[in-house]
Amino acid sequence: MPPLADKVDKLFRTIRTNGREYTYDEVARGCSELSGGTFSKTYVWQLRTGQRDNPTKRHLEALAAFFRVPAAYFFDDDTAERVDAQLAIASAMGNAEVRDIALRAMSMDDSGRKHLARIIREVSLLHSAASSRGPVGRDNAKSENAKGDSPEERGTDAAAGAGE
Repeated sequence: MPPLADKVDKLFRTIRTNGREYTYDEVARGCSELSGGTFSKTYVWQLRTGQRDNPTKRHLEALAAFFRVPAAYFFDDDTAERVDAQLAIASAMGNAEVRDIALRAMSMDDSGRKHLARIIREVSLLHSAASSRGPVGRDNAKSENAKGDSPEERGTDAAAGAGE
């Protein structure tokens, strides 16, 4: 997909209304109202899919205004990176579990947040390692522990710290 289409598609996927993507018709109507010009749902679809990749400045400004991003998002890489990072955070905050973790972290002191960040890194590493090994069934997990891989059998602090 051309870079413009990628950006338009990302806006559709991440900036939502009532938990769903905007329709092409909603975007076209909104852009028409914002720009005072005409936009068709087909044209919006063409921009999103890369069928058209040379919109006018007015069209880009209307799309930017509709999705509430700076117009520079479409042609300045630094702005695009900054906006994409903000969209990723906003999207993650739409997830109830992520929002709950973030809200709890806000009420912690610096030490608590550092511990939480360490725990999240560890869980992420464990998840990545498990994903790279493939699915582990009950039989495989039992055989791994039988080999002395459990924290208790290795004599590590992980077993002692489990109850903390």
